[in-house]
Amino acid sequence: MADTLTLDGLIAALPADTVVTDPDIIASYRQDRALDPEAGLPMAVVRARSTADVVAAVRWCADNRVPIIPRGAGSGLSGGSGGVVGAITISTERMREISIDPVMRVAVVQPGLLNAEVKSAVKQHGLWYPPDPSSFEICSIGGNAATNAGGLCCVKYGVTTDYVLGMQVVLADGRAIRLGGPRLKDSAGLSLTKLFVGSEGTLGIITELTLRLLPPQPPASTVVASFASVHHATEAVLAITDQIRPAMLEFMDAVAINAVEDHLKMGLDRTAGAMLVAQSDAPGAAAADEIAIITAAFEANGASEVFSTDDVAEGEAFTVARRMAIPAVEKLGSLLLEDVGVPLPSLPALVDGIAAIAERRDVMISVIAHAGDGNTHPLIVFDPTDTEQAARADLAFGEVMDLAIGLGGTITGEHGVGRLKKAWLPDQVGADVMDVSRRIKDALDPDHLLNPGTMF
Repeated sequence: MADTLTLDGLIAALPADTVVTDPDIIASYRQDRALDPEAGLPMAVVRARSTADVVAAVRWCADNRVPIIPRGAGSGLSGGSGGVVGAITISTERMREISIDPVMRVAVVQPGLLNAEVKSAVKQHGLWYPPDPSSFEICSIGGNAATNAGGLCCVKYGVTTDYVLGMQVVLADGRAIRLGGPRLKDSAGLSLTKLFVGSEGTLGIITELTLRLLPPQPPASTVVASFASVHHATEAVLAITDQIRPAMLEFMDAVAINAVEDHLKMGLDRTAGAMLVAQSDAPGAAAADEIAIITAAFEANGASEVFSTDDVAEGEAFTVARRMAIPAVEKLGSLLLEDVGVPLPSLPALVDGIAAIAERRDVMISVIAHAGDGNTHPLIVFDPTDTEQAARADLAFGEVMDLAIGLGGTITGEHGVGRLKKAWLPDQVGADVMDVSRRIKDALDPDHLLNPGTMF
């Protein structure tokens, strides 16, 4: 750990008020939204405003062999930006510039802008940035790239990596390099841009992103259905995706429905075992065809109530309800948040298996999902003051990931591995892939200063 004099050298290398040493402020950077109890108190926080600030901070850390924790908005759900004792947390929250080229349909964005702010800015130019995590109003675009975030419309439009054309990234030795750029086609060299997307700050710190934009999303029609059981709902998902790719296909179980209804009081069916929210934004008559397919699939799989609307505001209300699921369930107790995904044909087996784990471990597990692409979010609710229940919740957490891996799935569809799930990564990808990954890590960060304990 650096002493006070050495820390003074970091302060001198950066603009005034960039380095935070106030213990109370530093404490607010200890955990991210995952609330990892093992997170430590960083030595200081660098609140960078530019790539030059990040370069200066990283060079000081490299010279002094001080670990570095990259951090965006702190909304991560896998513990990937929690603090480490003796480390410097480099926050990009103050890096908020954006420029938009409506002809090329690209935006050049600093990482501190929130996803919602990027959407709003490009909308002024008649354009759309599709990736839409449920936390889009509070998560940063840099964090989205670091974890390859997804969202509700990813079933049709893809995830963050599909929209990253280029970036500037600061490496572990302090070099700032540019990868890719505002070119829609580029086959020159290794695909290094894609390497850094989803690397969770373990290979470099992203200080700028070049994002691909689309024309605005067409108005969507919405269909909502209630089911007696989660199994019937997942069978309906398969019946839909076997025929079309909807613009949205979201799932909530009974616990989530009731928790959201407690909060929003919008008349959701409290007796339902599950609810599906589907949307079509297909052009012209094709929208009616897709809505008919969705409605028929719901009815054929035992939906007790089916409601459809082409009123955008009315449909958005159900989208808001789905986005509220995690904070609403969180009011029931502390959460261990999962992010497991499986190939779509295995979705019913996954939700049935999760129910079996919940019963066996005697813990509540609420399941919400981006059902159209098989990405589920089992929410394990527990009382942290009940040590036996907390221990059972931890066991259930691992068993859910084991179940997903056993079904040919993944331990994370969009939240990242972080520190909370790294023990299960080798089980998913295998020893050879872990070896290659470590070799890449060693090449780019030989002293392992970048985000130690995350992923590896």
